[in-house]
Amino acid sequence: MSDYQNETIPVREAHRLDEEKLRRYLVDNMAGIGDDITMFQFAVGQSNPTYMISTGGREFVLRKKPPGTLLPSAHAVDREYRIMTALGDTDVPVPKTHLLCEDESILGTAFFVMDKVDGRVLDDQFAPAFSAADRGAVYDHLLEVLAAFHAVDYEAVGLGDFGRPGNYYERQINRWTKQYLASQTDDIEAMTKLMEWLPKNVPQDGTTTLVHGDYRLGNNIIHPTKPRIVAVLDWELSTLGHPLADLAYCYVACFMGTGELLELLPGLPTEDEFVARYCDLTNRDGIPDWTFYKVFQLFRLAAIVQGVYKRGLDGISSSAKAVTYGDKCRNRAVAAWSMVPE
Repeated sequence: MSDYQNETIPVREAHRLDEEKLRRYLVDNMAGIGDDITMFQFAVGQSNPTYMISTGGREFVLRKKPPGTLLPSAHAVDREYRIMTALGDTDVPVPKTHLLCEDESILGTAFFVMDKVDGRVLDDQFAPAFSAADRGAVYDHLLEVLAAFHAVDYEAVGLGDFGRPGNYYERQINRWTKQYLASQTDDIEAMTKLMEWLPKNVPQDGTTTLVHGDYRLGNNIIHPTKPRIVAVLDWELSTLGHPLADLAYCYVACFMGTGELLELLPGLPTEDEFVARYCDLTNRDGIPDWTFYKVFQLFRLAAIVQGVYKRGLDGISSSAKAVTYGDKCRNRAVAAWSMVPE
């Protein structure tokens, strides 16, 4: 388990910023900015470089697009800023946002600034340092927050144009197919099969809610001492879509292939318990086509990690670990295809 406020490193050479230029910009656009500024980079995260800023006796977080040539529609810090700002007065816990800067002359790419929220971010989804009771409680609250998020009236909070209602999976399959092909480095038979199978097997369910796109325990800040979520992070993939996309992603990201850990780490929900709890929170009778949703999310994860790997090869990733991701796309694709009914 790692501490959010302690997971910082000196800013990587590829992500260095003009700190004084940034300070002057913040002075003109934000309250509480001091005469000096110090900056560190968060070690975690593969997509958008994220920094901790100390100035005027306060701490903020700055998140920006990475340098270099970017895949279309990727690294959408403007969307992150917009949805967190819109959710500020809802039951969904998010950091307070302060400003969005899309003037690339300031730091080279767009960025936004938000409050730093104290708490814990887990680098192990299974929370091994938690007691069984706290482990179960934090996963239960993870689902409570997800259900609360899916219940938000997106039009009432000003997000009616945040995406297109309907045809969510068709659009997502098309998007991630294009993203994968744009960053492809090897031929992966399972990915080819998935790109053919998925469009033909989309469930006919046009339910539309806000979706996070990367909802998992590791993208939440947990209270410093309590098993409760105090802030949801990493909103760059958020849009209007189908709520079960978030649920399936959360299950796949946190639990796929972990059956033996249920005995070693009591408190973790089983797959049936996980799904049943969400259904209870959202008044659902069950989830037909559950396998499709899991297969889709493994495919999507495969495409995402392929993009991370390609950025690592190009030397522009936010993490030095990106170049070790060579087999992750293949492994996820093979796992997804193994679940497809014969």
